[in-house]
Amino acid sequence: MGSPASGTRKIQIFGGGPAGSAAAIAARIHGAQAHVIEQSCNPRHKVCGEFISGEACQVLQELGIWDTFLDQRPARTRRCLLRFGSRAKQWKLPEPAFGLSRLELDRLLLNHAIRLGAKVSKGQRSHTEADRGPIVVNATGRRGKGLKPGRLFGFKSHFEGPSDDAVEIFFGPSSYIGISTVEDGIVNICGLAPESALRRYDFLFDDFVFSFCDLRDRLKRLSRRMPWLSTGPVVFSGISHEKVITEVQAYAAGDALSFVDPFTGSGILNALLTGRMAGEAAATGLTPDTHVYECYKLMQRPIVVSALFRTLLDWGCARYLTLLFPGEWLYRFTRPTVLGTKVD
Repeated sequence: MGSPASGTRKIQIFGGGPAGSAAAIAARIHGAQAHVIEQSCNPRHKVCGEFISGEACQVLQELGIWDTFLDQRPARTRRCLLRFGSRAKQWKLPEPAFGLSRLELDRLLLNHAIRLGAKVSKGQRSHTEADRGPIVVNATGRRGKGLKPGRLFGFKSHFEGPSDDAVEIFFGPSSYIGISTVEDGIVNICGLAPESALRRYDFLFDDFVFSFCDLRDRLKRLSRRMPWLSTGPVVFSGISHEKVITEVQAYAAGDALSFVDPFTGSGILNALLTGRMAGEAAATGLTPDTHVYECYKLMQRPIVVSALFRTLLDWGCARYLTLLFPGEWLYRFTRPTVLGTKVD
């Protein structure tokens, strides 16, 4: 792509994760200037399940990065297994999903944006950025401090050992731990738990994950290869009509737009999808409130279903209702509406 002509729309994108990079790529594809501003210019490991839904393939193709993505040799995930103590539900995914570490995913997305001509620099967004200067895309991630009691914290580490083609989720009281494979056979273990539960183990995550009896045997065959990372408090948020109509000051994307319970495994898909939509909307002149409303239509169902499941988990009855419904339904109803997939 050549240099943008004078008069081209200038877009500032705050946040260099999957949503911000996707916005920058989409903006450049549509001829706009893109400047990504990120607190850390160097991709790094982040607390994330690192599960990439098969539906994300279409978005990666639209961003022109599908072949580069496959070059990273992401793990293929073909099955989902939910474990509630001694009871389990297993099903085959409608289309294969992928596992790629956030370190590698963030790096390849940001590098692709740079190759297309996006500028990247280190910095933070001020409260007045949306009121002046270039058009703003907000991809700065989730916000909110959480309320005591009941605050939730996420944690993650990489392990070495036996791996397979399943994503497994082990559920406990108001908490869960997911296991899946990423590139090079690395096993990602990522979870979410209430602060009260973690404090009983002094936030020693090795001790906490071993407290899951049905997970113990699996963990004994694995060895941790990096320190635990943690984040929190985690606050879930949807897209309200009020926010769509009255509070929009930028093109929101990713977790800055909405943050649903990560058990759905749709976080990276949502970030790529809404990031692409934000970059395209900003480049073509679609109004921010129209952009957010379009995102709302895509994500309304998974937001509602995720909130319902979190309530059931907190009440201790998620296992009974989950085991009654086909796994394919659970998976389908936590996906945004995305047309078509392609897996080579």
